[in-house]
Amino acid sequence: MPQRFSYGGHAEQFGELTLPHSQQPERGTVVIIHGGYWRSKYSLELGRPLAADLAARGWAAVNLEYRRAGNGGGWPETFEDISAGIDALAGLPEIAGVPGPVIALGHSAGGHLAVWAAGRSAPRVPLNAVVSQSGVLDLRRAHELGLSDGAAENFLGAGPDQEPERWRLADPVRAVPAPVPVFVLHGATDTTVPLELAENYVKAADAAGGTAELRLIPGDHFDMITPGTPAWAEVLRSLDDAAAKTSG
Repeated sequence: MPQRFSYGGHAEQFGELTLPHSQQPERGTVVIIHGGYWRSKYSLELGRPLAADLAARGWAAVNLEYRRAGNGGGWPETFEDISAGIDALAGLPEIAGVPGPVIALGHSAGGHLAVWAAGRSAPRVPLNAVVSQSGVLDLRRAHELGLSDGAAENFLGAGPDQEPERWRLADPVRAVPAPVPVFVLHGATDTTVPLELAENYVKAADAAGGTAELRLIPGDHFDMITPGTPAWAEVLRSLDDAAAKTSG
């Protein structure tokens, strides 16, 4: 059963830790960051099936909630929450020492936050790798395309021309190279987040000398957060590859 922990005083500042039945994680720790275009109507419920499946496979699974647009989130609150939520792992007695490697697994808007988190300054719990599942990794292009009725501008509270520094700091494609390997997964039939956002990120990361790999996987936007699908099998493979890369 998931164990709830808080990392702040707001109702949305919490996470759920799911451990293997043996209570001893054998593989490492996966921090799950759910998507939903940063909007409050989507919650960590999206990540619960993933956490259960990962724990059954020997991972410590941390399903992270955070303030989102509509319930106190946005700039800079959402970013502060992601950082604080990850760092809170160091104080959880159930996973003393935070079994490594620590890999962020983020879907859609959560993929954006996961990649952003890899480069945060002075982390108490640094990430060792990121697996992005159709992440929104190019915020300016997402804005130009008007994705999800202007979700990026809604999230950041202003357009890129009004708050250029805010957009620069928030955008993964402008913060390359990430200091850790980034596995950029994208569903072959995904029509929710355009493939070009993933391609733009990997191209920029490569040019900056980073380690980023684009992997087209079967299925649509939601198959990769549905355990039992071929897409989920590719997510699991990428987590294994990420763990191997950080240990080798």
